[in-house]
This record gives sequence, structure tokens and C-alpha cells, in this order.
Amino acid sequence: MTSLSDNKAVLIAGPTASGKSALALELAQKAGGVVINTDSMQVYHDLRVLTARPTPEEEALVPHRLYGHVDASVNYSAGHYVRDAAQLLDDVRRQRRLPIFIGGTGLYFKALTRGLSVVPPVPDEVREVVRLKLDRDGVEALHAELARRDAAAAARLNVRDRSRIARALEVIEATGRPLADWHAETSPPLLPEGSYRALFIAPEREALYARIDARFETMLEGGALDEVERLAARGLDPLLPAMKAHGVPALIRYIRGEISREEAATIGKADTRHYAKRQFTWFRHQLPEFEWTSPEAARGWVRPI
Repeated sequence: MTSLSDNKAVLIAGPTASGKSALALELAQKAGGVVINTDSMQVYHDLRVLTARPTPEEEALVPHRLYGHVDASVNYSAGHYVRDAAQLLDDVRRQRRLPIFIGGTGLYFKALTRGLSVVPPVPDEVREVVRLKLDRDGVEALHAELARRDAAAAARLNVRDRSRIARALEVIEATGRPLADWHAETSPPLLPEGSYRALFIAPEREALYARIDARFETMLEGGALDEVERLAARGLDPLLPAMKAHGVPALIRYIRGEISREEAATIGKADTRHYAKRQFTWFRHQLPEFEWTSPEAARGWVRPI
């Protein structure tokens, strides 16, 4: 059996609370690796506890990169991530260390292994105009505008999908081209086929859901409420990715006195379980090259070097 450390890069994916971080940490310790975040929420500095980022003690054991390096006010995208990962990968390879990409964001893994559509960054002033329209006129009006300017995109999107409707309008406003045109143009992958080993950690569903619920309670007791309270006080755009992290909207409603703590926890747990279910489905259909394994079997790949 080939050790994971025999590969040029290792990709460890899986649903939230599946034990990915512990596996990556153990592999990095044994193989002299660098743990590289591949989770779209763990990039945010403001949400260490609620996104279950590695603890400072864990980060001190081996190098951890692309964790908590982005402010919540930034609309961090897959394009931003690939640019950061490309620079980091060059550094890791120069050091002759094993890059270990670990996380649960399927789009980031797909961008690493398949390439990414080259959508130019949207200027802040364009984004602000579109978001003002959204607040003033409502999502249905924006969907109608999108239907006039990009009928194909409007037909694909749910009329209530605020984020994606706004994004499609921002791109066509900034570039004059529909989002689908940009998606047809793809950059080369950072990790082409044959340059990596990819695992998807797939725990038994009921056990995973029980772990998600228990972990959410632990996060609440461990400072997540304080994090969200500080975040809410900043008055950021609710459409920013960090403001939509699992648990954040419900906990903000609790902080404002709109719902009870128990109701907020119930919503946060349910949102996280639903997300885990979507992660299983997404990886099965979008990245079939990932090897599916149980958490127990995955540990068999981590052997002393």
C-alpha cells in the first residue's frame, strides 16, 4: 500500500466534523508537511471558533497556511483563493515539504484540480450599486433586471437567490459579458491529474450528524457567541460570505432578541447538517476522482515515514 506521503500533494476533503483536521495534522507531523486550508469559511480571521479552525496549539505543531488571513469585510472568492494557493504552493515546494490541502469547500478543490474560470474582479463601486438596488428594490426586481440583461443566467437561478442574482448582475455590469461566457474560459489547474492523492472522508451519517450537534454546543460554550456579537457590531453587508457562515445569521437574531438561544442553536445545527449532506452529494458528482474512505480506514494511510 502506498503511503500518502509518497505523493507530490495530498488533498483531504470531507463533510464538516468528519475528522479531516486531525488526519491532516498527523500526516503533516509524520511527513514534514504544510497544512493548507481549503475551507471557504476558515479563511476569515473573525470566526475561529464558529468555523472550527485549528487551535493555536495545533497550529504551533506544524505550519498551517491560509487560515484566518482574511477580514470578514472582504468578499473572498475562489479566484482569490487560487491566487493565494498558487503563491503558497511555490513556497512549499521550494522548501521540499508535502503540501496537504484540507477542507470541505468543493469549489476550492475543483479550482485546484480542474482550473478556474477567469472572471475579472468586480470593482467595489459596481458591487455597491448592485447591493443598493437589492436593498431598495428587492430580489424580484433584480431578477427581472437580470432576465433582461442575461436571460440564460436568470433562467438558471431561483428568483429568491439573492447572492447569485447579485453576483450575475455585478459581473455583467462590470465586464459587459454574461457570467457563463467567463465560465467557459478556464485557467490551467494548479494540481493537474497525477500530481496529487485525494481522499474524501465519509463518516456514517447518523454519527456525523450527532457529532455536528455536539460540536455546535461546544462552540457556543467556547466563544462562538462572542465572535458573532463582535461581527454583528460591525454592521457589515449581510450578503458577505462571512455573514452567512453556518450559525451566524441565527446567532445574530438571538443577539438582537428576535429568537431564543435554543432556537438559534437548533437553526445553526440544522443548517450545518444540511450543508454536510450537500457536501456528500457535491463531491460524489463533481469530483469523482476523490477516493472515498471511512475515518478509520483513512488513518491507515498515515504511516511513519
